[in-house]
Amino acid sequence: MSNPDDKAGFFSKIFSFLIQASDPERDKKKQLKEIYKQINKHKYNFYKPKSDEALSALAKFVYEIYTIIGPAKVLLDHAEASVVLKTIIIENSLSDEQLNIRASFEESEIREAVKKDDGDVKQVTESLKSNLVNFFSLFETQKVQSINATYNLMTIFLDFISFDFYFFLRKFDSRFPENDFTYNPRFEDINGEYIADDLKDFLVLIPFLDLDAAWEDLFDVLSSYKGAEVLNRKDWLKMLKKIRDVRMSKILDLVVQSIEKDPSFSYKAQRPSNRIVEDYLTKLKNQVELTIQKILKEKRSSKIDNLAFKIFGTNAVSRMKFYTDKANLAFAKKMLGGYTYIMPMNYLKAFLVDYCKKDIREICDILLIRGKWTTNISSQQLSEAFYGLMSTADELIIFDERLSEEGEKGVEITKLLKRRDADKSNIQSLRKSIKEVNDDAQRLINTTGLHLVSIAKSFKLVIEDYQKKPHELLTNWKELEPLIEGGVVERMSEVYRKCYYFVQLLQFFNKNGNK
Repeated sequence: MSNPDDKAGFFSKIFSFLIQASDPERDKKKQLKEIYKQINKHKYNFYKPKSDEALSALAKFVYEIYTIIGPAKVLLDHAEASVVLKTIIIENSLSDEQLNIRASFEESEIREAVKKDDGDVKQVTESLKSNLVNFFSLFETQKVQSINATYNLMTIFLDFISFDFYFFLRKFDSRFPENDFTYNPRFEDINGEYIADDLKDFLVLIPFLDLDAAWEDLFDVLSSYKGAEVLNRKDWLKMLKKIRDVRMSKILDLVVQSIEKDPSFSYKAQRPSNRIVEDYLTKLKNQVELTIQKILKEKRSSKIDNLAFKIFGTNAVSRMKFYTDKANLAFAKKMLGGYTYIMPMNYLKAFLVDYCKKDIREICDILLIRGKWTTNISSQQLSEAFYGLMSTADELIIFDERLSEEGEKGVEITKLLKRRDADKSNIQSLRKSIKEVNDDAQRLINTTGLHLVSIAKSFKLVIEDYQKKPHELLTNWKELEPLIEGGVVERMSEVYRKCYYFVQLLQFFNKNGNK
């Protein structure tokens, strides 16, 4: 008969064995013990598990890297943010054909092309569009992949040299100077905890330092960027072999696992996969378009200035009192566009008040009051246009005064400006009021243009009639001649030219044009 105590002892042993077999802490200690053994036997004597010390040999390994990449780190500080580098990488890969096309996109070349084509911006624009299509088509898939690969290799390189080697090494030698590559270091063994995080960062940086990568192409780019070699290329390749050997040996992984007492420690490095070609081409296209717009704007401004000078004898005309840029400052604070026809309205007031009410009025009074017309239709057309113009001049003065602090529209806008920004309906009301003012300004501009065209046509007919023999439109030129100071043809031709120039000026500010 079996002893009950023996049975109890047997089951107790089995139970104890099962507990030990599933004990995570026991497994962890066992794994760490194995890690310690591997480190102690390892050819790289970087760490001493027994005392938890990082050894000077590890510092010497890192110092060798530091002396090779140190100069590049100094030269390429902030290079990862350089747009120039991206451009160099792309343009270093271009063929002669592409480089020639690329040169045509420079602002200086575009301006020269416009000059050669007698200012024909439209023709130059069409030529540039064709060049852009050709340029883009030359970026074949293989070329794009090669460019992106070079840029991503540069990212890997810059990330690697941006590692704080100085901070790491100074932990082993407190006197270690930054950027002094002639200093003879005195490294000492230190507590591994001091460098655990540094090693983790380092491990993430080294997996993509491939020996067979296109380092020569990259260093050519960096040399072009800085105008000098950034490092010794042969030393760099020797160093890569050493880093690869260290990485493949897993010694640094083991050291971190030992320091952290975590046998499950692992890291995940992500290879960069940037694509820079598409962005480059988009920016290039936008650059060309902006240059064209800039040239067109300059040509437009130049034409406006020339016409203004012919009409007023100056480019600087400021006659409006309240429809002004100064008034727009208040609208800008509310993120609103404000008054958009300030320049043409200043021209309009100067022309209507200073010129029309004097020179044009003088001629029209003589022709309409003293002239004897053969048909009422011709005189009526001139009369309607002239009095319409005078009426518009009066409207313009009223328009401006209404925007004063006491004016009807000015009071309304001032009240809306003083209300809280949070009131959405208030902002909508303000936008509506500003639009009404701008619509009125546009109406005055368009109306003036129509009246002046009609007056100019009438003046042309009158000048032609004066030069005819016999006269067909007016029968009493002998009586009118002494009244028109400066000579009939000369004086009326001058007024006609002013009207013609001013209509041309107003056309730059028509409803569909720029303000």
